[in-house]
Amino acid sequence: MLTVQKKAHRTRLFVLGMCLGMIAFLCVYGISSLNVANDTFCRGGYLEKDIQQHYAGWLFYRNSALSFPLGVTKSINAPQGVSVAYTDSIPLVAVLLRPLANAWGGTFQYFGWFTLVCFALQGGFGTLLCSLFVGGTVLPLMGALLFVTSPILYERAFRHTSLGAQWFVLAALYFYFSCRRKKRYASAGLFLLNVLAIGIHPYFLPMTYAITLALLLEYAISTHRWCGPALFLASNLCSTLLLGWLLGLFYGTATSGGQALYGYFSMNLNALWNPVGVQGTVYSRLLPAQNQVNGNYDAFAYLGLGVLLALPIVLIRGRKTIRQHFRAHWALGVVCLLLTVFAVSNVVTANGVTVCTIPLPGKIIQLCSVFRSGGRLFWPVYDLLVLCAFVGIARLPRAVPAAFLLAMIQIWDVSPGLYQRHQDMNQATQTQAFPSQLQSDFWETIPGRYAHMESVEGLQDDALHLALLAADSGMTTNDPFAARYDAQALEASRQIVLEELSAGTLRQDTLYLFETEGAFLQAVEPVKGQAWCGRVESADGTAVWYVIAPGLQDHTFDSLCTVYDENYPLRLADYTDALWNRGVLDATKQTVCFADSPFARSKLDGAKYLCCDGQAYAVRAVDDSDPGWLMVTLDIEDATVLWDQELTTK
Repeated sequence: MLTVQKKAHRTRLFVLGMCLGMIAFLCVYGISSLNVANDTFCRGGYLEKDIQQHYAGWLFYRNSALSFPLGVTKSINAPQGVSVAYTDSIPLVAVLLRPLANAWGGTFQYFGWFTLVCFALQGGFGTLLCSLFVGGTVLPLMGALLFVTSPILYERAFRHTSLGAQWFVLAALYFYFSCRRKKRYASAGLFLLNVLAIGIHPYFLPMTYAITLALLLEYAISTHRWCGPALFLASNLCSTLLLGWLLGLFYGTATSGGQALYGYFSMNLNALWNPVGVQGTVYSRLLPAQNQVNGNYDAFAYLGLGVLLALPIVLIRGRKTIRQHFRAHWALGVVCLLLTVFAVSNVVTANGVTVCTIPLPGKIIQLCSVFRSGGRLFWPVYDLLVLCAFVGIARLPRAVPAAFLLAMIQIWDVSPGLYQRHQDMNQATQTQAFPSQLQSDFWETIPGRYAHMESVEGLQDDALHLALLAADSGMTTNDPFAARYDAQALEASRQIVLEELSAGTLRQDTLYLFETEGAFLQAVEPVKGQAWCGRVESADGTAVWYVIAPGLQDHTFDSLCTVYDENYPLRLADYTDALWNRGVLDATKQTVCFADSPFARSKLDGAKYLCCDGQAYAVRAVDDSDPGWLMVTLDIEDATVLWDQELTTK
C-alpha cells in the first residue's frame, strides 16, 4: 500500500512539474511556434541561422525517398547522402513524424512542439530530482522552478533546437540518485535514456553515460559485484549504437566539418557568474557582463543570482554533509571533475585573456574534437550546483519561505534574459530576422527547372537560404551546409564536374554555382553557349554567386545579374597574404593580380591600358610565371583604387 502511494505521489509530482515547464514555455514563447504550419521562425532564423539548417535538413529528408538507414537523405551531400543528425534536425523525431507530416500535407514543422515537450520534461524530471531530497509537493516544485527558468535552457531552445532537451541531464541525475537509494546499479529508465540520447543529439551521450558510469562504478566497488554492471553497460552501449546505426549516424565518412576545434569553444573560468548570452543578451539584473574570448559564448553557464547567493550559505552550513555526500558519491564527483576539465579544455581562458594553452598531441586534439564544443559538457555539473543550492536552502529551519525566496530572487534576476527571448520569438514568428539575399529575379526561374544544385567549390553565400530554395523545389544539393560531411568524396565529385565542364559537357538538369570568380572564369568558356552564365548579386552587394544555368541562355534578368559575354568586366582577384592585399602587391601598390583564366588572358593579351571609372592606367608588364595567376604592373600610384571595381582593357 505504501509503495502504491509513493508511486501515485511521484506521478503527481511529475505531472505538476510538467505543467510548470509548459507554463514557463508558454509565458516566454507563446503559442505561435506550436502551429505546425507556421515555419516563419524556421525560415527566417531565430537568434542565429542555425534553425534554418535544422529546418532545411528536415525538408530534404521529408521530400526524399525513404531509404536505409532510416535517418539518411540522399538529397543532401548528393549523391552520397547524409544523416539528418548532421543537420541537427533531431533524427529520431524526424523519422517518427515523417509519416504524419506526409499525411498532413503542406507545411509541417515540429520544432515548437518538440521544445514544449522538452520544457515539460525539464519540469517533470526537475521536480522528481528535487523530491529525492525534500518532502511534500510544494518544495519539489519550487526546486523545479530553478530548472525551468535555467538560463542555459533558454540559450539553447530554438537556437540549437535539439540541445533544448536539457531534461536528459536531469533525468540521468534522477535515475542515478534513485538507484543509489535503492542500492541498485541500473534501471529501465536510465537504459532507455541513454539509448534515446543518440536520437536527439550525440552531445548528450557523454553526459548521460558519464553519470551512468558513476552509478555502475560505485555499486560495483561497494558490493564487489562487477558482472551485472558490466553486462548492463555493454547492452546499453550496443542498444545505443544500434539506434545510431538505424538513424544513419554512422553512415558515410565525416572527414570535414570543423573537427579539430577542441579548445576554441571552451568554458571561460568566469562562466558561472557571466550573465552574457548569445547576441549580447544579459541574464542578470545586477551582475555585469564579463569579457570572454574565442568561442566561450557557446559554453554559457550563468547560474543566476539566487543560486550564486545560496551556494556559499550551503557550503558554510553544510560542510559536514557535503563531505559525507562526496564520500558516498565519489565516482560522480570524479565524473564531474573530468567533465569540468574537458569543458575548460587545454585552452584555459579567464575573462578576456587566454591564461595558458596546454600542448596536447594532435591525435588527442582530433579525438576530443569529436565533441568540439567541449564547454557544453559542463551541464551535469551545472545542474548539480543548482540542485545543491536548492537542497541546502530547502533544509533551513523555515524551508518553504527560504526556498520561495531563492526561487523569486533567481527568477527576478534572470527575467531580463527571458523577456528578451520572448521578444526574439515574437520577432522571429512575425518577420524574417535574417532576410534571404536571393533577391534577383534569376532565382525565381530555378524551381521546377532543375533537379540538382551543384556547388562546384566552397560554401556558397547564404547557403542556408539556397538549401531552403533547393528543398522547396524538390532539388538535391551537394552544398556542404551540414555540420559533418565527407570532404574527400565532395572534392572528388566536384573534380568530375569540373572535368565535364572543361570538356564542354553540361548536365541540363543541374544548376552550377561557383564561390569565386576565378574558378568560374576557368570553367565557363567551353559551355557558355549552352547556358546563361554570369554573376548574380544580392541587392546590397554583400553576397555574390557565379552561375552556369543550362537552358536559360536566351533569358534576360534584372540589374543584379551580369551576363558573361564580351562585355563582362575584369576584377582583381580578392587575394590576401603577407605580400598581397586584396589583389594588390603591398610593396609597390603598382602590381595587381588576376586569377588565370582564358577570359582574363583574352582581355589582357595585347592590352595597353587597364581602365576604371574613366581612368586609363598603362600596362607596363604582364607576368604569368606564377601558376594560376596573372600579375599586371601598371603605371599607377596606388592600385587599391581598383578594389571591387569593374575593369576593362584597351
